[in-house]
Amino acid sequence: MSIPAASSPLKAVLWDMDGTIVDTEPYWIAAERALVEAHGGTWSHQQAMQLVGQSLTFSAGLLQQAGVELEIRDIIDALTAQVISSVQQQVPWRPGARELLEELHQAGVRCALVTMSEGPLAREVVANLPRPYFDVLVTGDTVTQGKPHPEAYLTAVELLQEADPELGIHHCVALEDSVPGVAAAVASGVATVAVPHIVPLPDHESYELWDSLAGRSLGELEALLVGAGPQGLAAPASGDPHG
Repeated sequence: MSIPAASSPLKAVLWDMDGTIVDTEPYWIAAERALVEAHGGTWSHQQAMQLVGQSLTFSAGLLQQAGVELEIRDIIDALTAQVISSVQQQVPWRPGARELLEELHQAGVRCALVTMSEGPLAREVVANLPRPYFDVLVTGDTVTQGKPHPEAYLTAVELLQEADPELGIHHCVALEDSVPGVAAAVASGVATVAVPHIVPLPDHESYELWDSLAGRSLGELEALLVGAGPQGLAAPASGDPHG
């Protein structure tokens, strides 16, 4: 792995997982529907859309409201086990994600995974990648407050700083696909790229909007930090299924 050019402002890329690296949202939606129906309820597309990018704790609460008579922890475990089983059968990679991960790896740019999925699913996805791209994994079971709260992104930056104390928020770019995820990244002060997938995202000055990661490059990520646009200078804000 090469060392990044000293002149490059980009030291780390913080990646959301579900919907950004892998298209697991259909797996989550199928697991949610199966669980609700097993308890005699119904699960609509609109209800499923409310959970995209949220924490699993938040999602489990809505599933309880839909009639699932299980404890929060049991709902999270049941959903996660089903999604892991689906991923083990087929990993649904998002366009351009693996190519960009490889380019960053070759350039010496560090990567962190920042997901509201829990450790077992995150590790399953990471294990299917050809190289150890991620220096840091921040998962939903390692933070107190899930997205849209910025805790997960701030935690990722802190962990990256352990190996590089000079790394700051202004050296990082976040890649996200959901409304809660984008909100979390922007609130952390990290320059943010929104790549909407399941749920549309509007144009907004607080983040960059890309239609896909396919064909995107290291240079385009670096350009987001050159001159530090509004999102690059945003101050951290104080501020829960999957992201």
